[in-house]
Amino acid sequence: MRDLRALGAEVGRGVEWFYRPRSVAVIGASTRPGKVGHECLRSLLSSGFRGKVYPVNPRADEVLGLKAYPSILDVPGQVDLAVLAIPSRAAPQVMEQCARKGVRAVVIISGGFKEAGPEGEVLQERIVEIARRHGIRIIGPNCIGVFDGHSRVDTTFQSHERMGRPKPGSIAFLSQSGTFGATFLDWAAAEGVGVSRFASLGNRADVDEADMIAYLARDPDTRVVAIYMESFTDARALMDAIRSSPKPVLIFKSGRTQAGAKAAASHTGRLAGSYEIARSALAQAGALVLDSVGELYGAAKALALQPPFASGGVAMVTNGAGPCVMAADYLYESGIELATFSPEIREELRERLPGYALVSDPVVDLTGSATTSDYMASLETLARDPNVGLLAVFVVFQDTPLEDDFTARLAEFDSRGKPVLVFAAGGEYTARKRRELDSSGIPTYDDVRELAAAIRALRWWAGRRAGPPGLSVPRISD
Repeated sequence: MRDLRALGAEVGRGVEWFYRPRSVAVIGASTRPGKVGHECLRSLLSSGFRGKVYPVNPRADEVLGLKAYPSILDVPGQVDLAVLAIPSRAAPQVMEQCARKGVRAVVIISGGFKEAGPEGEVLQERIVEIARRHGIRIIGPNCIGVFDGHSRVDTTFQSHERMGRPKPGSIAFLSQSGTFGATFLDWAAAEGVGVSRFASLGNRADVDEADMIAYLARDPDTRVVAIYMESFTDARALMDAIRSSPKPVLIFKSGRTQAGAKAAASHTGRLAGSYEIARSALAQAGALVLDSVGELYGAAKALALQPPFASGGVAMVTNGAGPCVMAADYLYESGIELATFSPEIREELRERLPGYALVSDPVVDLTGSATTSDYMASLETLARDPNVGLLAVFVVFQDTPLEDDFTARLAEFDSRGKPVLVFAAGGEYTARKRRELDSSGIPTYDDVRELAAAIRALRWWAGRRAGPPGLSVPRISD
């Protein structure tokens, strides 16, 4: 185990200071736009954070209209969170200054530590020793830091012009990769999906996934935890945290091959172990292991926005049946039940729908002539069928007979507690209609495999809630 835990420290201790600081100092806040320290400061000022912000730069009087200070020791008052965008060789001295100032948490954006070789590893060990001696928590180094959808703390150096910031929500995302972190945030912002907490963990010199899961388990703003992971730090603590989590934990672990494991070592200085052993251990602990970042995002979105899929089968309503065939294949292969309509519901569908509609378990094919009213009549009827547990709506928004009011009508639809997911693929118009649905709480997908993964996640979580943690956890795919 890591030293901090060997001393009996609580897993997750102090993580709240990354997301609820009253004041933040950006050390290395450059006056030059485009420099990492400048952009970290601009992110804090642009995202809506309401606490105090202090730029630290010994060669500037002000940065972005704020008074600059020569060192953190010159900043007036308490500093809860420090963001370091400085050369790695300067980090130990600055960490000592943070300790003297009483800083509670530090995000180290800079690289040049363990991932850079033996000299960088020594520097990383020094900053960790200082942090543990003074009770400071560290995220990073070699990361983009943290974002909070509610407090609007934002240490990322990606500008608002290039990366979106999601609205407040209930998905927490943790990533060993800053690239995938930026991607996840951008996807959520583009679709109008809310995020609670985000952390780019980088080298995970101190805070790791176990710490974050333990913190998020108590976080009232978080409903689901999604993680991109390349390797383990403290495997036992991680498995214990997953096993103890009252919230769904979803993981995509890369490093499936020897080549991927080697690339992971060059990325953050940690070698990924056996993929199959790691995947089995994560599943046995109670996590749901997925096969891509897209599946991870799609499953998290479904669990955050829709109720679990506890019983019954999947019913599909469409105006273009091709994707339904693909979805049926994926779901059947995963052991997900497809709906068999009750005789009464089948008869009612045929009575309510026009002659061009085709009703055949588990699909109601409204054909390209479908109108909004056709869709709503089908969904309202199927929602009353006890054999139907989930409504999968496949939409070709390009078909002109479907009126523009479809998304508004679907958003108001009473599904009687059954989850509703939508598949739609296309260009600008389709993307706009998908955003309308995602923003209203109905998750949408433009990849059938990701839709199927989301359905399986809803079924998995219903099973997890019904049984003991760590038991009968299905795998998303082989």
